[in-house]
Amino acid sequence: MNELVENSKPISLSAFRNELREELEDILQYWISNVADKEGDGFYGSVDNNNQPDLTAPVGLVMVSRILWAFSAAAAVTGNPAHRQMADRACAVIRARFTDRKFGGMYWSVDLQGEIADPKKQLYGQAFCVYGLAEYYRLTADADAIVTAIELFRLIELFGFDREKNGYIEAFARDWSAMDDLRLSEKDNNERKTMNTHLHVIEAYANLYSVWPDTQLRERIQNLLGLFDKHFINRENFHLQLFFDDDWNTKSALQSYGHDIEAAWLLLQCAVTIGDQKYIEEFSRLAIPVTLAAAEGLDLDGGLWYEYEPDTSTLIREKHSWPQAEALIGFFNAWELTGDSAFLQQCTDSWTFIMKHIKDRQQGEWFWGIQADYSVMLKDKAGFWKCPYHNSRAMLELISRIKP
Repeated sequence: MNELVENSKPISLSAFRNELREELEDILQYWISNVADKEGDGFYGSVDNNNQPDLTAPVGLVMVSRILWAFSAAAAVTGNPAHRQMADRACAVIRARFTDRKFGGMYWSVDLQGEIADPKKQLYGQAFCVYGLAEYYRLTADADAIVTAIELFRLIELFGFDREKNGYIEAFARDWSAMDDLRLSEKDNNERKTMNTHLHVIEAYANLYSVWPDTQLRERIQNLLGLFDKHFINRENFHLQLFFDDDWNTKSALQSYGHDIEAAWLLLQCAVTIGDQKYIEEFSRLAIPVTLAAAEGLDLDGGLWYEYEPDTSTLIREKHSWPQAEALIGFFNAWELTGDSAFLQQCTDSWTFIMKHIKDRQQGEWFWGIQADYSVMLKDKAGFWKCPYHNSRAMLELISRIKP
């Protein structure tokens, strides 16, 4: 781990917690002010770097589900009625516009008026909807929310689970039949099984379990933890392996530093949620080498580079916002596990980097990211993938972990 971060300085945890709380409020206010559709009751599908909405952009299930989760989780902490109102809006949008009442599950995207844009059933999207609905139920005790979340869990298991070879298939057509193009996004490999989807299925299942402690659901989480232990964590270098075929043959050597650091803390949290002592011990042990693998992507300024391709020795010299958010939690988690102050220092150095280079102090929210020369990546401020999820979750996680 690189301990020679420029401009490193210690920070008191109480002051850090106050800054996190302020930033959480800023992030959420941005989404209230700029992403809630001012002419209707939904959300804009895309808002550019200058805060201008694109009224023609499709509205993604992932974005609305992440809004639902973020504002539900935040409202329980802030007590702000505006945060509850945004959660209510997101839940209503999912019910009215995304729900496939013929075949079950949720559409991948709709247009601003709520008409179907892409009806496919991407498991990543179904999982995030479970994640958001479970959090909304925790906040509101809304019976329909928990019923829908359970229905989605059962659909994922019915259609998405590979009973012969284990794991979850990426995507299906609207009627849950097989499809050729399974990719989550254009940058992804077209493979049947991916680490990314499995990570967010287990995250969603654990959040559902925390409000609905079902025996079968617990067993499914245990199975997923076993898959990460056996297949996804490379025991030679402790990076996450990202793409697989049905037979669990690795199809890519690409290293994603953001996913490494996210998995380092999240898998342990899932094990803790279900109270499985064997996996708590295993992922407590694995958290440190996986964190150190992620730390290979640290730059001297405290930022985390995006990806590395070992086959061509190519570093993607971009610093996207979401890996920086995950770095906050991952390094703090490593400090909690070990007591090693270098991990806490890296957490606060990540915070300094975010505040200096990633936060848009003029127009709000966080930039998509920056290039190697510190120029801003002029991509969505809000949209299909840029959501109040990684950053608000980092704020909420650390606020909860730092005692007042």
